[in-house]
Amino acid sequence: MAETKTTVTAATAKASSHQPKKSSNVFATLAVPICLVIGFLFFFFVLGNPANFQGNNPEGHPVATGIGKWLGTVYKGGYVVPILISVLLICLTFVIERFLYLGKAKGKFSGSELVRKVQYHLANKNVDAALAECDKQKGSVGNVLKAGLKKYKEMIGNTELDTEQKILTIKNEIEETTALELPMMEKNLVFLSTIASVATLLGLFGTVLGMIKAFTAMSSGGAPDSAQLALGISEALINTALGIGTSAIAIIMYNYFTTNIDSITYAIDESGFTLTQSFAANHK
Repeated sequence: MAETKTTVTAATAKASSHQPKKSSNVFATLAVPICLVIGFLFFFFVLGNPANFQGNNPEGHPVATGIGKWLGTVYKGGYVVPILISVLLICLTFVIERFLYLGKAKGKFSGSELVRKVQYHLANKNVDAALAECDKQKGSVGNVLKAGLKKYKEMIGNTELDTEQKILTIKNEIEETTALELPMMEKNLVFLSTIASVATLLGLFGTVLGMIKAFTAMSSGGAPDSAQLALGISEALINTALGIGTSAIAIIMYNYFTTNIDSITYAIDESGFTLTQSFAANHK
């Protein structure tokens, strides 16, 4: 009977979690192609704007001064540049998305502070006040604690189970709720971890293409073509800079987000321990 009840609870929890996961998947599906389109449009129409080049000719050299000089120089990085720009936009998009989501998951105040408040109310046997604190926090720790407190309150009036079974029931409720919260916090981090590696490889690929152009100019008959040599080296360095810069942003932000998730996870674990220990102490 207890196993059947747990299965039903898990199924209900999974059903309720379907919608946010679906919307998150839609965001990821749309974000990548949109960033690719924006990246290529930016490359051809902003960087490749004729006004950025001498004689209004994108095949010529960038203008000597102003912002057009830098835009034209990046345009000369070759056709790997729009891919790198798109990857950078994808990186920034998911950085912003995770920053907003984890900011919400942290809640109005820290999980550790919420645990202390709940401990105080449970010591005074005021479960409703503890539930009210969870509603105020509005974060992942609050969600897990609220689910556990509801089960805690239910177990107080339960006369069919012994204390050990009640504690196990509370613990299972917390674990089920935690299992729904953690995947949503880690959602889309795979994009950042992938970009951290792929951006460097793309930058290296662009660098190799630029160096091929440079060595081709050096190997031409007679005197080396200094203009082509400079163009090849410039293309190599532009791709290197974009690749390394994008990878650095992805690595830094990935580590920042995982550190925040670990902090929230610790608070969740602490909250589960608090509930079970409180129940064991107050309802022997």
